[in-house]
Amino acid sequence: MDSTTIVMYLPRKNAGRIKFKIPYELMEERTAFKQLNGSFYHPSQRLWSLPNTAAHKEQVKTLFGKKLKVVNEHSPPEMPEFVVTEAIQLELDRHYQKMKLKSYSDSTIRTYQSNLAQFFVYFKNSDVTTLTKEQIEGFVYELVQKYKISEQKQNMMINAIKSYYEHTLGQPREYYTITRPKRSKDLPNTLSEEEVLTIINAPKNIKHKAILYTIYSAGLRIGEVIRLRVKDVRSDDGFLFVKDSKGKKDRHTVLSPLLLDLLRTYYKVHKPSYWLFEGQDGGQYSATSIQQIYRKAVKETGSNPWSTPHTLRHSFATHLMQRGVNIRYIQTALGHSSTKTTEVYTRVLSINSKTLKSPLDVIMESATFDKK
Repeated sequence: MDSTTIVMYLPRKNAGRIKFKIPYELMEERTAFKQLNGSFYHPSQRLWSLPNTAAHKEQVKTLFGKKLKVVNEHSPPEMPEFVVTEAIQLELDRHYQKMKLKSYSDSTIRTYQSNLAQFFVYFKNSDVTTLTKEQIEGFVYELVQKYKISEQKQNMMINAIKSYYEHTLGQPREYYTITRPKRSKDLPNTLSEEEVLTIINAPKNIKHKAILYTIYSAGLRIGEVIRLRVKDVRSDDGFLFVKDSKGKKDRHTVLSPLLLDLLRTYYKVHKPSYWLFEGQDGGQYSATSIQQIYRKAVKETGSNPWSTPHTLRHSFATHLMQRGVNIRYIQTALGHSSTKTTEVYTRVLSINSKTLKSPLDVIMESATFDKK
């Protein structure tokens, strides 16, 4: 496209946003677009977006006139529906039993089972115990080429297949040399400190506010928040105990005095008996409910519409790094096995004269010669 054309990509069915490509040269148009309600810039894609409404489409057409070009996004074909036969279900049951015995999490087992069902159906006329590496790679390749599955979906499928051959069939690990996609280098989505405060203070309900405060102040995943027990708040020792986090690891993370005061107020109102955050029936709070709380807070405050509750965890790590906290402490608080995982947040830090001093300034400050 030339530098005078603005492209509007017609969204796929049920998409929440419409994306636009606005050339850098069209500065006035970009400034006008920024003023539209709900506008947002996606730096990794170099695209702008608006909420997918008929009103927004008409508004943009009026704003840009002949400079606007509408382009259809071609959606890949949907994954075909399939029927699980009795024979396939028996294999799924065998795999399920092995996963349970190995104490895999319920969410991991569900993901593996759904991917394996698709794998078994594809090879329903073959003996899956004798499939070659090339046949399996061919199956994954077809998913990538025909259905445009994401890197995440591709890796999930490969991991599910690996777990079946390795754990259910007991085949050696060297069998699983399946080509994987190159890991994406996308930066984690983060919020500014001001945006975080706006979002976590939005809920009027004390429980909802306490949940968002806990996620951000301790850098927790949603699954870790809903598994927190009342006894995991170690107020005397100044930490939160996180049991059975990702990888079945226990860890300690920071307990903010501000969070502790909020949790004490929350406890007096709701008096949870076992889980720190209980649902209406007294059981564990649901991940879906937390996502709804967060979405409501984002909508009410007009904050980044692409952020999620996990963005609060990313922001926790980034904000600690911005304040010069040792990466080892951040690694421990997040529950990362290696600092290599934590180091991704170093690429999020803003580089400017406030966060990084140029060596020129250091040399000039220490020089004894006449600076004039």
